[in-house]
Amino acid sequence: GAATRPSLIVCPTSVLHNWRDEARKFCPGLKVRLHYGPDRMEALRHAHECDLLITSYPLLARDCEALTAMQWHALVLDEAQFIKNPRTQAASCAGRLQSRLRLCLTGTPLENHLGELWSLMDFVLPGLLGGRKTFQQQFRNPIEKNGDRDRQQALARRVAPFMLRRTKGQVAKELPAKTEIVQYVELQGKQRALYESIRVSMEKRIRDLVASQGMQRSHIQFLDALLKLRQACIDPRLVKLEKAASIGEHAKLDWLVEHLPQLLEEGRHVLIFSQFTEVLALIEDELHALKIEYAKLTGQTRKRQDAIDRFQNGEVCVFLISLKAGGSGLNLTAADVVIHMDPWWNPAVENQATDRAHRIGQDKPVFVYKLVASDTVEERIQQMQQQKRALADDLFNAAGSVGQPADKETLLSLLS
Repeated sequence: GAATRPSLIVCPTSVLHNWRDEARKFCPGLKVRLHYGPDRMEALRHAHECDLLITSYPLLARDCEALTAMQWHALVLDEAQFIKNPRTQAASCAGRLQSRLRLCLTGTPLENHLGELWSLMDFVLPGLLGGRKTFQQQFRNPIEKNGDRDRQQALARRVAPFMLRRTKGQVAKELPAKTEIVQYVELQGKQRALYESIRVSMEKRIRDLVASQGMQRSHIQFLDALLKLRQACIDPRLVKLEKAASIGEHAKLDWLVEHLPQLLEEGRHVLIFSQFTEVLALIEDELHALKIEYAKLTGQTRKRQDAIDRFQNGEVCVFLISLKAGGSGLNLTAADVVIHMDPWWNPAVENQATDRAHRIGQDKPVFVYKLVASDTVEERIQQMQQQKRALADDLFNAAGSVGQPADKETLLSLLS
């Protein structure tokens, strides 16, 4: 009886309809509306007649003035890491929304650094951790740069009363096993030569830049070098060089072409993730050649729910997904194999994607393959992931030491 106003849920576009369907399933008595599509402002005008309004982060930013003019009972951010950067329009608009109660739901309250945790907590309880600069001086710098255990535990104590951390092991003890396999592939012939030529030229260029203008001012060039090396690991055709276009070796696609038909013969249902939509397009060509039906979800996909339903209903057994469009929020429990085509040094993003399959409702063991090119930047990224994982685990467990690849020599070692 306390909810005399409607409540608002903000979520990724890909799970709008999933929220509505779950509300109908578990709370059929609630009046639920979607704030979505060309007629969404009409739904907003009648929002006072409903119990629950559901919208997306892009529409929150687009319709900020209309949504912030209303009074809400509960305000819930699903996949709240969408506001991890306080400078974004979505984070700014979320902070202006008026409600009696605020909640953040996320499996990854910290993906890269403690500043992201500050952004989420500042939305839920403004002022709890002080201003951004104060937080950086009192907590972020001492913990991330100096491994200060006292500051780390002080931060953990301050956020603990406002944070409920539930692991799958605690709430879904019946969940089948998850097996992670780091599948190393060897770059051969011209693909290996291309990788080495890019590495040698980029390493010299970046080291010279860092020496002359420092790591901070060389950041963009450093990321560009990493991007080119990662592309060479996945498929030479991704590298925008004339000599790369004619290279016939592509170790990861060869592995996929060899193993995917075998997995499907065993009755497996497979999710294939990549951060690059160009990689998914190359995989599509191979699937056409193999005459394998599939569904696809990227930022360009118009009928998202149709693609999800085709896979969940068993019409297709392969689902190609870009990490940005479908790496969080979705329920894809029809899958029992997850393949990551390209690693990045943030394990939280990979784990979120894997958990599309390994979640409540899954009744089959899940196998996760992470394709890593041996003796390349990808192998070094795989090693650095452990440091990222430690940063989150140590904060929320208030024990252990913290570290992340922040110093110059550790970053430059990626190019060695």
